[in-house]
Amino acid sequence: MTTLLAFALSYAQIALALAACLAALRILLGPRAQDRVLALEALYVATMLLFIVTGMRLGTPFLFEAALVIAVAGFVGTVSAAKFLLRGEVIE
Repeated sequence: MTTLLAFALSYAQIALALAACLAALRILLGPRAQDRVLALEALYVATMLLFIVTGMRLGTPFLFEAALVIAVAGFVGTVSAAKFLLRGEVIE
């Protein structure tokens, strides 16, 4: 791995970890439920990207599959939380 690529992946991991921590902080301190749902979506995206960057750094394909699972779970969770906030129930 070239030095520039290793530096870029390290920087990306640090930035994504910081983004995940800030999203988790927004989940805890969010004044409204809508803020918490958006922060949960940001946390899913940051975690998924962190898995992808770590998979690139380690050179293993297993973390890409885990990132795909996180993306699907994040989408389903966000849609169900948004539906709950709009209607008050998830299943009609």
